[in-house]
Amino acid sequence: MAWRAIVPTGLRSGPFTLAEAEQAGLTRKQLRGASWRRVGRGLYVWAGLVDDTALQLAAVHRRLPQEAAFSGRTAAWLHGLDVPPCDPVEVTIPRRCGVSGLAGVSVSRGALSRQDVVVRRGLPATSALRTIFDLCGRPPLVEAVVIADAALHTRLVDLARLNEYVAARSGAAGVIQLRRVIDLAEPLAESPMETRLRLLLVLGGLPRPRAQVPLHDERGRFLGRPDLSYPERRLGIEYDGSTHRGSLADDDRRQNRLLDSGYHLLRFTVQDITRPDAVVALVARQLASR
Repeated sequence: MAWRAIVPTGLRSGPFTLAEAEQAGLTRKQLRGASWRRVGRGLYVWAGLVDDTALQLAAVHRRLPQEAAFSGRTAAWLHGLDVPPCDPVEVTIPRRCGVSGLAGVSVSRGALSRQDVVVRRGLPATSALRTIFDLCGRPPLVEAVVIADAALHTRLVDLARLNEYVAARSGAAGVIQLRRVIDLAEPLAESPMETRLRLLLVLGGLPRPRAQVPLHDERGRFLGRPDLSYPERRLGIEYDGSTHRGSLADDDRRQNRLLDSGYHLLRFTVQDITRPDAVVALVARQLASR
């Protein structure tokens, strides 16, 4: 009969220390076996656990001082935003903590009030407002607005509370950019590339297009809802990403309805976004001609 390693119940759910392993009856020699993985200095996990983001963050958490919290993009991921959380893992530690640094972790030092720390996915993270405040004060401007749009669209934060939070911290680093981000943000934006396309036009000097506006013909019949539009100029603008490949027939019918009612529709892809001058010039010509 093949020998099967005994896995103590208390060690199956996440990272544990050497002391916890010994308390559960394991020896150092056993921890070197195939049933266990080392995930950090003095930290181990059961090999049966999937090595995913949650496990990586749980391992980092075991190394943090009690007052620390995940922040930046890591906190944004914990709040449900689609951002890379571990490149690098970001944490904020109060200035009074004596920790000088953690291998593989980007450490920021700053005040963390009780209102600034919440628990998400079982881990301490900066609150939604603090997270967006921290992230959207960092350059580049466009990517800061991408984060703000996603947070507003998913109702993680709202503009009124974000404005109040920023106003109460007028002297903090990044506030000048944050005010610009709030001016440019759009809660109706439905994707990062839609945000980038909108900003490409606005920062290129064109009037700000409206987002996700339903367009109708003269009899009030619904025609479509382009990503961006200038309704008064009867001009719609779409970003075509990979998701559009599965809805090509619907997209074509919508475009035909718009064209038949006197609207014009411009469509752009990721390759166009890398040529901003050409995109701005084309949209400017269409606005001038209509």
